[in-house]
Amino acid sequence: MLSDNSKRGNSNRKPIQKKPQGHSHEGALPTRSVGAPPSSKTIVTGVIGADAHVVGNWVLRYSLQKAGFKVVSLGVMVSQEEFIRAAIETHADAILVSSLYGHASLDCEGFRQKCQEAGLKDILLYIGGNLHVGGQEWEIIERTFKALGFDRVYPPETLPEPAIADLKKDLGVS
Repeated sequence: MLSDNSKRGNSNRKPIQKKPQGHSHEGALPTRSVGAPPSSKTIVTGVIGADAHVVGNWVLRYSLQKAGFKVVSLGVMVSQEEFIRAAIETHADAILVSSLYGHASLDCEGFRQKCQEAGLKDILLYIGGNLHVGGQEWEIIERTFKALGFDRVYPPETLPEPAIADLKKDLGVS
């Protein structure tokens, strides 16, 4: 696991401090102050929960950067609070959550509500990967995550290009 931004090729960026495991739920989350616009379109990415699948996140980060987005990659085993904290600190426009171990619905319960409580009521939430264990139909999985507050939901083996096209459309970027 990569542990700092300099190892991720982001040496020009102030590192986002991840809380040690077991401590990320302590304390109140910061809130985004109204009227603090981002200088460019910033996307926070990471793999949520206890999931340690990292390769797809690397591909996503590279593809997003190549498409002109500023990417803050949090790596693996990221809590909801870490996503929210990074989005606030960087004035992010979207959070892209990855999950491959099939338990994303448990990891994402209450995520949209926590974003709203922290002042991120308009942030785009995307999720993709192997989101559910078992043979459930994709339409049911997609409905589940939309009900959890995600704006876009992508099935396993989706390449980065559809998410990039959706980001550009949703953020009004040409």
